[in-house]
Amino acid sequence: MSDTVLIPGGRDVRASLDRAAIDGTRSDAVVVACPPHPRHGGHRGDERLVAVSGALTDSDVDCLRFDYGEYDGGYGECTDADGAVGWALDRYDRVGLFGYSFGGTVALVTAASRPELSGVFALAPTDRLATDVDAVAALDALRAGDVPVRIGYATRDSTADWKPVVERARALGIETVSFESDHFFVGRSADVGEAVSAFFRPHS
Repeated sequence: MSDTVLIPGGRDVRASLDRAAIDGTRSDAVVVACPPHPRHGGHRGDERLVAVSGALTDSDVDCLRFDYGEYDGGYGECTDADGAVGWALDRYDRVGLFGYSFGGTVALVTAASRPELSGVFALAPTDRLATDVDAVAALDALRAGDVPVRIGYATRDSTADWKPVVERARALGIETVSFESDHFFVGRSADVGEAVSAFFRPHS
């Protein structure tokens, strides 16, 4: 079951809330999902986000997939993600954050200032979106806190500049998971969904 949600704030941010099928009750956990680059066709219906949502709801965790407002070079998109997290924190006991590609970096940067999160999983995050929208710096901030972090990457990814993120994660003792795939995880969406769901189950 999915509901349409308008995220409050100064930007036009709309979302789909996919609810877990739990007998007679609502889930107390949700994962907010950040889409890839909006100028490259990224949106909340992205195949990877939908696969992650399906795996989460099968595990009794809701998923909030949102669209960014007007493109703003990463700054406004992080504001959008933070607004979606705030919306979720007002309604759920446990809130996680997931993002893919551009959205993976958005997720890491947003999570760095949200210690309330139960975890963050960034899939194929690029090194940075702008000078101070930096995934590596966000990892340092996250490692200093208590938010569990996992980085997923594709071994044949020649699209995103993911290697600095993975190298820094390993140096900090943050777990990484690799997929034999390209940046788009062709034929691997179900595997991605299961990996993300497995991460959030113990943390959500």
